[in-house]
This record gives sequence, structure tokens and C-alpha cells, in this order.
Amino acid sequence: MENNSIALFNNQPNPLNNFFLIAGPCVVENDQMVYEIAEKVSGICKRLGIPYIFKASYRKANRTSATSFTGIGDEKALQLIQAVGKQFNVPTTTDIHAAPEAAIAAEYVDVLQIPAFLCRQTDLLLAAATTQKTINVKKGQFVSGPSMKFPVDKIKQAGNQQVWLTERGNSFGYQDLIVDYRNITWMKEHDVPVIMDCTHSLQQPNQTSGVTGGNPQLIETIAKAAIATGADGLFIETHPNPSVAKSDGANMLRLELLEPLLEKLVRLRQAI
Repeated sequence: MENNSIALFNNQPNPLNNFFLIAGPCVVENDQMVYEIAEKVSGICKRLGIPYIFKASYRKANRTSATSFTGIGDEKALQLIQAVGKQFNVPTTTDIHAAPEAAIAAEYVDVLQIPAFLCRQTDLLLAAATTQKTINVKKGQFVSGPSMKFPVDKIKQAGNQQVWLTERGNSFGYQDLIVDYRNITWMKEHDVPVIMDCTHSLQQPNQTSGVTGGNPQLIETIAKAAIATGADGLFIETHPNPSVAKSDGANMLRLELLEPLLEKLVRLRQAI
């Protein structure tokens, strides 16, 4: 059964009149780390009146290098994500990469996330839709906001009306991304909640080292602009020590910086 707090976001007004937050580590690294992050973020969000969804990938299928960390084991990671949700009474999400994964992950989380590179994969979208979970589709780096109508249509025509879209920047040359905030407005025209991914949009992919770079010092800038342009939610990957994170450390927000950032964003939302 779908988590009731998730249902509130599906084309319904947010009762707290605030943005919602999807946040957590890029990938499940170990038990201690996911609990530490969930406890900290859920406490902050409760104080600030921000609806919170815990996020962690149970496995990283899309890595630049064959030597990069991919996970601690699918079942163990999914069980940890589920346990965190129950412990802190928050909904959860994780990404899936192939159609057979949809039904498996749906047993453990409330929201299934479709990675940006896979936003056009019809079999994946239909498999996700069949679970009747909320589906968060990240806009491909190669796709426009208006073109995201088609993934939304695929999911809704399969009988699932619970769709979100996430902006995460567009490819700019070979090793950078740029955010076109018109996409937030355009994607809202598809009558779905729209989220801004404030960390992946600052990636610098395809580095010759085989490790993705990033510009985390601009997370606040991306987040403020997203709130100002009408984003319904924010996506922020965070870690106690991004320098040792096993995935996406170059663009994650240090955990201790999250609370002051969210305080600013809540004030901005209230002003708007």
C-alpha cells in the first residue's frame, strides 16, 4: 500500500504549503551511514515543516569506471532502506535500471526513481507503472522539458497516475551540465509535481580520471533558483564526508551544511 504522505504529493496541494525534500546518500554504503543521514535529515525536516523522503540507491548500475563501487548487495541494501523508512516514519525511494527490478524494489520502497539516462526506456517505464508506486522520472540530459510529456504519457496510459518529474540539467559540451529553469515551468504543464535535483545538476561527467567531478559550492544557487521558479520539491544528495563517499562525492552536500541551507530555502518559499 502506498505511504499516505507520498499520496499527498500526487497532484494535490501540499498541506504544509512548503516544498518537499528527497535527500540521502547516493548509494547505501553501510548500516551506520544510512541511519546517521536519515536521523539528521528527518529531524531537520520535522522542525522546518518540510515533507521528507529518504533516498538511497540500493545499487549503482551507471558508473564510469568498472572499478567503481556499485553496492553492498541488492537485498541487504533494499532491506536497509526499508528499515530506515520504518525507523524514522518517512517514505523512501531508490532508483531502478531494468524492467525486472521494478517489482523487486517496489516491495521495499514507496517511490521508484527512473534514472535520467533511462527516461525513454519504454519497458522500464511500463514495468514501473505496473507496480502502482509513485514513479519519479528524471529528465534526461539530452531531453527538453516539453518532451518529458512522453514518459508521463507512457506511465499514465499504463494505468498509473502517480508521476513526478525531476530536472537535473542538460549536457553542455562533453564534461559539463547547465540548468535551463524554463524546464521547471514546461514540465509543470504536464500536470505533475516537478522536482529540482540540486546535486546531480552540478556534475561534471566524463572526466578522464573515470570519476565524475562536480561543483557543490553552487548547490545553494541551484536550490534558490528552483524555489523561485516554482519547483514543488528538491532533490539533494548528502553525506557526512563527501570526500570519502563511494559514489558522487564530488557533487554531494556535506551533511552539516544541509540545515542552514534548508532554513534559507524555507524563508524564500514563504516570501514567494
